[in-house]
Amino acid sequence: MAKEHWSKIILVLSMGLLAALFFVYDLGAYLTLEYMQSRQAAFQEYYISHRFETMGAYLLIYIFSTALSIPGAAVLTLLGGALFGFVMGTALVSFASTIGATLAFWVARFLLKGAIQNKFGDKLAPINEGIKKDGNLYLFTVRLVPIFPFFVVNLVMALTPIRTLPYFFISMVGMLPATMVYVNAGIQLSKINSMQGILSPQLLFSFALLGLFPIIAKKSLEWWRAGNNGVME
Repeated sequence: MAKEHWSKIILVLSMGLLAALFFVYDLGAYLTLEYMQSRQAAFQEYYISHRFETMGAYLLIYIFSTALSIPGAAVLTLLGGALFGFVMGTALVSFASTIGATLAFWVARFLLKGAIQNKFGDKLAPINEGIKKDGNLYLFTVRLVPIFPFFVVNLVMALTPIRTLPYFFISMVGMLPATMVYVNAGIQLSKINSMQGILSPQLLFSFALLGLFPIIAKKSLEWWRAGNNGVME
């Protein structure tokens, strides 16, 4: 028990140190649309002569930023489209964002789940049962509609009984449509004026409908079966 306690303390201190370095050195200034546009030509020139190094560095930066919930994932996704094109950019962003989300999920689970479940276990029992039954569908929906903050989804799902592998693959599939939209927009990085116009309200509404469809279909099937059972009895 003492070993786990010290592990948590070391992890929290390490994350705090990394966060402090991020803000002290104003690293957020390098994760803005304006900076990426100003350095696009230099990045592309470096990529042409150092393809694998560029891909590796990009993956590490993306995973690191998403794992620590550092703002800038959307801008990095645009850069992925600008540097690597649609197909390779989508693949790199999809794996990097999912790995980062899963790491954040693990950290939150390691630090918080035991304490939350021990303290509020009786109150969380119905939620735990619901997640065991329909958690995959709920996760798919919140991942598909990119209006929920990335770190919030990781934190909330970490407190539930959902397993890691389903979390990884459902997150990857759920985030893929928005990833493709941003990567495609990044191909024209120099022409983007702001981040707000990339995901239109109509597109978000379409994502919401797509995400809700499996839940509605499942509930409708359960309702239909319950009704048929009642008639047969």
